[in-house]
Amino acid sequence: MGSGYFTSPLMLIINTLFDLYILLVLLRFMLQMLRADFYNPVSQFIVKLTSPPLRILRRIIPSAAGQDSASIVFCLALIYGKFLLMRALSIPAVNIGGVMAPIGGASYVGLALFSVADLIALILTVFLIAVIIHVILSWISPGQYNPVIGLVNRLAEPVLKPIRKLIPPLGGLDLSPLFATLLILVAKMLIVPPIIYLGNF
Repeated sequence: MGSGYFTSPLMLIINTLFDLYILLVLLRFMLQMLRADFYNPVSQFIVKLTSPPLRILRRIIPSAAGQDSASIVFCLALIYGKFLLMRALSIPAVNIGGVMAPIGGASYVGLALFSVADLIALILTVFLIAVIIHVILSWISPGQYNPVIGLVNRLAEPVLKPIRKLIPPLGGLDLSPLFATLLILVAKMLIVPPIIYLGNF
């Protein structure tokens, strides 16, 4: 058995651990930006897991426009670190938003651009999943509330609300999730590939 026998499971572990923590830090930023209920048990769970490193970073990185800049910088640093680690394991490329990014031969600036592309793709994916879960929950348990539903609705609302203003429900049928899903997918296709292209130089 060659070294590749251990590389694949190791890559899976690295991806999973990094991506889960990056997602938690990003969710903390997004929920704070959207003024979600931080007394929500799910919010408290996210805050407790992400507070130690952010408490240190906030001493160095001030807030910008009232937003927690340290969270975004930390997300980018984690993604960048993940790419460096994967490159050290001789991983030639990674999938970012459906586009293969050649981390093996990229410069350090290129890796930074790939990190930005990966973070944007993740933000759009969070909105997409929130919209899909919002629709499913509205079918399964309309009108009910629990901590998860509250946070999902908070994440989905910024995407759905502007569309509802343009396209009101037709015959009681809300088409905003369909258009929101389409717009998010198109945005990912238009934004992510050019950044990855720039990272190749």
